[in-house]
Amino acid sequence: MTTATDRVRSLLTYIYDEQAADELGHRIEQRHPPAAGAPGRRRFTSADAVLISYADTVRDDAGAPPLRTLGKIVAEHADEYTHLHLLPFFPASGDGGFSIVDFTSVDPAHGSWDDISALGARRRLMVDLVLNHVSSASDWFQSFLAGDSRYSEWFHTVDPGTDLRAVFRPRTHPLLTRYDTADGPAHVWTTFSPDQVDLNFSEPAVLETVLDVLAGYVAHGARVIRLDAVGFAWKELGTPCLHHPKTHAIVQLIRAFLDRIAPDAQIVTETNVPHEDNISYFGDGHGEAQMVYNFSLPPLVVDAFARGSAADLSAWAATLATSGETTFFNFLASHDGIGMTPAYPILGPERVKELARRARDRGGDWSGRTTSDGSTVPYELNIGLVDILAGGAADPVPELAQRLLAAASIQFALQGVPGVYIHSHLGSRSWLAGPERTGEKRSINRERLSLGPLRTELGDPDGLRARVVAGHRRLLRARRANDAFDPYTPHHVEPLDPRVFSVIRRHRGSEVWCVTNVSDQVVALDPPPRWAARVDVFSGRQENGPLKLGAHTYRWFQPAAE
Repeated sequence: MTTATDRVRSLLTYIYDEQAADELGHRIEQRHPPAAGAPGRRRFTSADAVLISYADTVRDDAGAPPLRTLGKIVAEHADEYTHLHLLPFFPASGDGGFSIVDFTSVDPAHGSWDDISALGARRRLMVDLVLNHVSSASDWFQSFLAGDSRYSEWFHTVDPGTDLRAVFRPRTHPLLTRYDTADGPAHVWTTFSPDQVDLNFSEPAVLETVLDVLAGYVAHGARVIRLDAVGFAWKELGTPCLHHPKTHAIVQLIRAFLDRIAPDAQIVTETNVPHEDNISYFGDGHGEAQMVYNFSLPPLVVDAFARGSAADLSAWAATLATSGETTFFNFLASHDGIGMTPAYPILGPERVKELARRARDRGGDWSGRTTSDGSTVPYELNIGLVDILAGGAADPVPELAQRLLAAASIQFALQGVPGVYIHSHLGSRSWLAGPERTGEKRSINRERLSLGPLRTELGDPDGLRARVVAGHRRLLRARRANDAFDPYTPHHVEPLDPRVFSVIRRHRGSEVWCVTNVSDQVVALDPPPRWAARVDVFSGRQENGPLKLGAHTYRWFQPAAE
């Protein structure tokens, strides 16, 4: 039987060679012994859901560490979430914390490792392993610039005359950034920004150090590891430098490493790419990522509400399948924008442009990427989820909440584990002043909130925040109470009307039918025969015969007792 240690050695041999595998494998085994008495592999359940937040999304003017303040808000208004994804809480120089200066410490402005551990005592922690790049202000890169031989191969230096047109570009800035080093000027690979310098994984010491960092996260309680922008990890000139076979090998190695030191830990890959490329990180379904970000879902849901038609969303959802050991991380919004790359093969470029115009019409914006022919196309929408789903600026509060929760009902009904960004859970509007203050378009969905005013708004039952929070919590409780939402069991799409997203979930004798009207019209449906007599999951009332759905409403049903 092949052990996790055997898999680590085998993958190191493939990535490097036998000598490197022997040397690096030996050091890994010495520093990171197998877990003793640890729990075995863990599967997600219908009860599981993830709340995504920065450490300092909510701030207490009294001066409490933001990590503790976040713990209070979660306990008071989001306790149904079983997992908390803490976005990078390390010292950083930009990009909302993703330009990490030091991977091993907590930014003192947020709190301490003790505060992290305290949050982990209440719910399972999800932490980012930002393995593609590091801040230009980090000790690693500064040592490289200073000519320290230990770091001479840690970063990619490229002759600026090299033909790089084959490289996939997620941004519009030049791929190479010029820096002055102790040995003269050097042009260094910077995929995402001049402040985010790509690491060179062809240097074994880089991978070794990243595994040490990962082991530290596990030691502090992390049990779900988000591999940020992992698709770009391995570079080979002449290729797109995206989804390289050795990138997949690195993900498999991280999986094997975690199976060795923390068998109950799980990996989720974050790759904002078309669906087929995205699900390639499931590997063979057994030895790579346990979960992948479902990047096609957000733009398809937004498009469905924009057009009042769930036809394309339904057709795509009907194709989703996993191995039974893997599942999807279903999200609608994040600290970044709404990624458009996965939408192009499904919606086509013109409809993507329509969504980009919709974002600007509602006070938001969009960010572009440069294609191989030099043109710029929409890469992500920068806008709050409430506003991109809104019918217009004049929508009343009940309608805004209704649309957002109808979208959430689709997210929560699909096979997978739902992940909800805290600003979506709290019903936040776009922070229109954010981009002006920071110079970053993504700031529109990254507002920091004051605890006192937030609690006041949450205390108003007629306000947007209270309505949205109550709706999310109701959906979470319904999921938890029904085994039908098992994350590994496929859903069944049941098309009944183009304006309605209809899906049936079945698992171990539990059965739920979820329907959502994405249009502004009243829709009358003839239910499938099985659902002619049904019980509303939320109210417990029985209904019979045809079903009428109001505009932007959602209903969940169980079969009536026979």
